[in-house]
Amino acid sequence: MERFTISLDAKLATAFDQLIRDKRYLSRSEAVRDLLRQHLGEHQLAHDEAPYCIAALSYIFNHHERELAERLTALQHEHHDLTVSTMHAHLDHDNCMETVILRGPTAAVREFANAIQAERGVRHGLLNLVPADIDAARRHHHHTHQEGPGYTYVHVHSKPRT
Repeated sequence: MERFTISLDAKLATAFDQLIRDKRYLSRSEAVRDLLRQHLGEHQLAHDEAPYCIAALSYIFNHHERELAERLTALQHEHHDLTVSTMHAHLDHDNCMETVILRGPTAAVREFANAIQAERGVRHGLLNLVPADIDAARRHHHHTHQEGPGYTYVHVHSKPRT
């Protein structure tokens, strides 16, 4: 771990310490690390330096909108290679919220999110991208169980970049 020292004027230091308390950080160092990770990730995404990502797409929609639920599900199936999981919650008699966990090429994830958010009846969509290193070559692990023969499990490794 590398150490460095920074100088802050009193007003900025006071404001930073208040932020640390509000966000419940245990130290200035952890707060600075989080700020750096966030800023570096945003920079990588803004400058196309993050070819892969992990993401959460959240949106609210009116489930009475004609065939909207079916269209959303069809879009997720069409992009099954990006869609890891979907959580669906009923907010009231008319509105639902879904959060879709995504993983894959950043451009494809953004394109999918735009398609979902552009559907008639979808509102308040928000995409949260995290740059990631994704092992595109699928990993094969052999697992055995006491109850029976072993099996090979195929999955992808994802690791946040910063």
